[in-house]
Amino acid sequence: MNSMVWTIIYFVAIIAIIYFLLIRPQKKRTKQHNDMVNNLTIGVEVVSIGGIHGEVSRIKDDTIWMKVSNNVEIELEKSAIGRIVS
Repeated sequence: MNSMVWTIIYFVAIIAIIYFLLIRPQKKRTKQHNDMVNNLTIGVEVVSIGGIHGEVSRIKDDTIWMKVSNNVEIELEKSAIGRIVS
């Protein structure tokens, strides 16, 4: 009986460790990325996940147009924005 209690305690401890080391930080990063993407404004310089640098020129529901050069714009999914250049 005593060994079964310890087995259950170890099992619960392993699940708690996995949650706090893997699942919770990933949820936090996902939330931060979603907040960043939803708060994009026109004129902000961004870098896509693929490494393309440009300036946001138009915003739609799920897509943005990014100006990468004079008279050159590309359309990207909002989720493809990697970071905002400060």
